[in-house]
Amino acid sequence: MSYADRVFIDMCRDIIDNGTDTRGEKVRPVWEDGTPAYTVKKFGVINRYDLSKEFPALTLRRTAIKSCTDELLWIWQQKSNNINDLHSHIWDSWADEDGSIGKAYGYQMGVKHEYKEGMFDQVDRVLYDLKNNPYSRRIMTNIYVHQDLHEMNLYPCAYSMTFNVTKEPGSEKLTLNGILNQRSNDVLAANNWNVCQYAVLLHMMAQVSDMKVGEFVHVIADAHIYDRHIPMIEELISRKPLPAPKFWLNPEVKDFYKFTRDDVKLIDYETHEQIKNIPVAI
Repeated sequence: MSYADRVFIDMCRDIIDNGTDTRGEKVRPVWEDGTPAYTVKKFGVINRYDLSKEFPALTLRRTAIKSCTDELLWIWQQKSNNINDLHSHIWDSWADEDGSIGKAYGYQMGVKHEYKEGMFDQVDRVLYDLKNNPYSRRIMTNIYVHQDLHEMNLYPCAYSMTFNVTKEPGSEKLTLNGILNQRSNDVLAANNWNVCQYAVLLHMMAQVSDMKVGEFVHVIADAHIYDRHIPMIEELISRKPLPAPKFWLNPEVKDFYKFTRDDVKLIDYETHEQIKNIPVAI
């Protein structure tokens, strides 16, 4: 069975059975009808995935790999904060009349900073260090910039990525690992979406740096299931996991800025039916 399915099932069961219920508390999110969107939550959830063994896409339901890759490239490659550069409509609720989400996500990735070696934005600094300083313990990004929060239409949820390189005994290539820090995660709507996105990112960064891919660690401060999502989650985790798909990344691409969503595929990806009409709290 898919390892990602087992991680997801165990996480959801733990949240529902042992989590903290926010009903009756003052909460920010609301449903479209204005009702407060309460959650059951767990603090400090940490999930590990060995990408050298398996790609962590759920089979309990389908994760749209091209769409989540498209959003990843929108942030990390295009460094855009405008929804008109996206193929999907997942950001529409947070965009202004011009399509901007403010100084958030891709905007922060494109800001150049001064280093001893010169001016880099955060993505280019990662690529530079993976090539020139692979054993550095400082290869990381951070888009939770306090001075710009008031100009962001949504504070970043997945806000920091740390890359760490190891070397396996007898291996000619280095291994690239990564940790995603996330302040908040809507487990039904976004958990596996984010896992797949940053698994793809690690594969891409490893390929263009001539490395192997290793572990992806997902750290979530507030992993929550919304009250109206609990029946959907219960049905989802009652399904039988299927074998994990195989991951394909176009081996011809050696420049991170040349990747497109069509350079990513999941092969033999068999899944159960999709969960439809998921209400989204805003």
